[in-house]
Amino acid sequence: MKQNIVVVGSSNTDMVIKTDRLPRPGETVLGGTFFMNPGGKGANQAVAVARLDGKVKFICKTGNDVFGDQSKLLFAKEGIDTSYVFTDAIRPSGVALITVDSDAENCIAVASGSNANLLPGDISEAREAIEKADIILMQLEIPIDTVKYVSNIARELNKKVILNPAPAHPLDNELLESLYMITPNETEAEMISGIKITDVDSVYNCARAIYNKGVGSVIITLGAKGAFLYNNVFREFIPSYEVNALDSTAAGDIFNAALAVAVSEECNLPDAIRFANKAAAISVTRLGAQSSAPYRHEVDIFV
Repeated sequence: MKQNIVVVGSSNTDMVIKTDRLPRPGETVLGGTFFMNPGGKGANQAVAVARLDGKVKFICKTGNDVFGDQSKLLFAKEGIDTSYVFTDAIRPSGVALITVDSDAENCIAVASGSNANLLPGDISEAREAIEKADIILMQLEIPIDTVKYVSNIARELNKKVILNPAPAHPLDNELLESLYMITPNETEAEMISGIKITDVDSVYNCARAIYNKGVGSVIITLGAKGAFLYNNVFREFIPSYEVNALDSTAAGDIFNAALAVAVSEECNLPDAIRFANKAAAISVTRLGAQSSAPYRHEVDIFV
């Protein structure tokens, strides 16, 4: 029987320009290709969970506009339960402006819009979804007070919370103690731990410092170098897969979604990370955010 995954987070429309290189401050780079995709960390993760055969509900807030309407249609088409996709009567839907260079590196500016208005009161209306969840997956493109509110309910109900702490934001110990798992990248891990990552030893020390704040498991994602897992059983590097990368925009989101699916299927954590690494590797070979999310059969046959 599939476990219930609830994603709480953001929904954006991504406006992407693909260029040879990222512009420097004050510089205009010509010759780019433009395309528009649905995005937002929460939405990316919800879509990826659905494509990986996870059973998923999505709690978010969109604007009362064409972007919001399109997002809801796309969520339903992907098989996501949209019972708790709220509509903001005042703020517009979130928008992200993304530049991607020829090495698949990117820079992103986000206008949060309705995402910034997903409040604890909305979560109260969606409490039934949290009560029925087995795993709750969140990010930090919604207000931190909302993330804390969800975590407190989850702790009360003994639910597993996976937090992808992106974009980087200071986190207090009360929140960290409520987490089943946290999945920072190097920058985010440094902010949470206060330890700069420069080598293998510093990765270990950084993960240990975060774990000692009360988190059940720490997974530091290291891009092309893979991920480092630290908990009371495992302390190991798990390598990524070598591919020809085109766009890394949603790699972290796909990783977290796949991780949640694997955990919901009761995989041990090293195997769950291997599964997530495969999904992320496939995603970076494709342009776009949600459009890069692989389907389950693609991950299962990935070599």
